[in-house]
Amino acid sequence: MSNNRLGALLEAGFTDRLGERDRKLLARRALLKACGEKPPFYLPTSWWYVVPGESYEGLFAALDLHDRVPVTFDEGRCVDELPSRPRAFPVFVTPEVNGWRLIFGNLDSAVGWDWDDMMGAVERLSARCGQAQMFFEDTAGGADIWVVAEEGRIRRRYARESSPEWEGEPLPWETRAVDDEGFNPEYDEAEPNEGTVSAMTACEYLSVHPDGIDAEAEISGHGWLALNVPNVGHQGLDDLAWT
Repeated sequence: MSNNRLGALLEAGFTDRLGERDRKLLARRALLKACGEKPPFYLPTSWWYVVPGESYEGLFAALDLHDRVPVTFDEGRCVDELPSRPRAFPVFVTPEVNGWRLIFGNLDSAVGWDWDDMMGAVERLSARCGQAQMFFEDTAGGADIWVVAEEGRIRRRYARESSPEWEGEPLPWETRAVDDEGFNPEYDEAEPNEGTVSAMTACEYLSVHPDGIDAEAEISGHGWLALNVPNVGHQGLDDLAWT
């Protein structure tokens, strides 16, 4: 199946009505095209979730995502630039990278900006997938967040806007602030569980750094585009650029 045919199927909404055999053909197409893609892949994101590749199927129910279509890395990674309709926004689930799947794109619409919405999403993901992570970095606004959840509960969290806060015990790879060689207990203050303070640092230890997935990464499977509302479908996304 050619790129043009896939674009036509999406534009006309035929992907919303495909049978099981045709869906398998679309998945096969994405897998074949993925073989020709060459890293590095740069994911333009400042907010993303991560789940294990072996249990990622649970993420669609956890985030209430619908009408998924198999795509390659290149077809999905600029998801924020893809057309949408009122209330209906695409979210990209990457192929498996070093054993993990990343979820990003239009999360402000799919999840919501409220703190409870953001934390609720990572908890639901971990309940469905066994474990989940969330990373958020806003250098302009000064926000920096990383979260690890397991079996529906947050195990470890760092969050900073005006002041830093930690929840849970430091993970084995973290260096406690009180154990840092530059820490002087006579002059410095730190909470006992203060540890790693950067989402971009934490993701390197926990799963996958999205800024430059290089040729050494183990990439398998295909990605998915899915919509954040049901019963809408992909019909009318006529500006998709399948190159």
